Amino acid sequence: MRILPRPQREAMFEIYSFCRAVDDIADDPGPREVRRGQLQRWRADIDALYRGAPPPQLAGLAQAVRTFDLLRDDFLAIVDGMEMDVVADVRAPDRATLEIYCDRVACAVGRLSVRVFGMEHKAGLALADHLGRALQLTNILRDLDEDAALGRLYLPREVLRDCGIISTDPVTVLANPMLGEACAAIVEQAKAHFQHARAIMAQSPRRVVRAPRIMGEAYGLILDRLVERGFAPPRPRIRLPRTRLLLIVLRNLM
Repeated sequence: MRILPRPQREAMFEIYSFCRAVDDIADDPGPREVRRGQLQRWRADIDALYRGAPPPQLAGLAQAVRTFDLLRDDFLAIVDGMEMDVVADVRAPDRATLEIYCDRVACAVGRLSVRVFGMEHKAGLALADHLGRALQLTNILRDLDEDAALGRLYLPREVLRDCGIISTDPVTVLANPMLGEACAAIVEQAKAHFQHARAIMAQSPRRVVRAPRIMGEAYGLILDRLVERGFAPPRPRIRLPRTRLLLIVLRNLM
């Protein structure tokens, strides 16, 4: 985000700060009702912001909302997505539920972001949808073990059952020898979304899609490395070297 002009950069940092705060609530090991109350306070704060009376800690976010006409419903969708992780541990959701989850925790962030980037409305919505899902599916594949440690499993139950995996217990599923086949189906889904996103960005002015191009390229490499590593245990954490990230950034600044 540091490559963006200052107003866009500051707006994106405000959006990121909001997302980080509600995500931390979702991942906190504390009592569920306490965390649901914290998320409800965030809803109230967002409502106050859009009534023109933002709490002091949201002054920066309020400025971003005014400057880029960010939509209240997208912020509330993100909170709703985080609440899905708070109400109960997500374990092998059906496809429809996973689609809703991805829309809330990833595509809604994309919808806010493309308004900051200055994309044309229809193309921006399409990019937010496809790139958001591509990034989130890549996250799900990358974070299998970390999510399992929290009692979560985001691989859809239909995909698991197609591979003969009946259990929804995260530890049991991750030890199943058919896990790689299940993950391969999600890899293909993510790749299709990346392909659609690249096509949208290729038709958009380069200056407005620099940041999403960098994100898409970096996450595409992570997905490739996950495939190369495989999904059988042990599963070392995949990270891109800083030099590789710098090359991606420099290539997209030209």
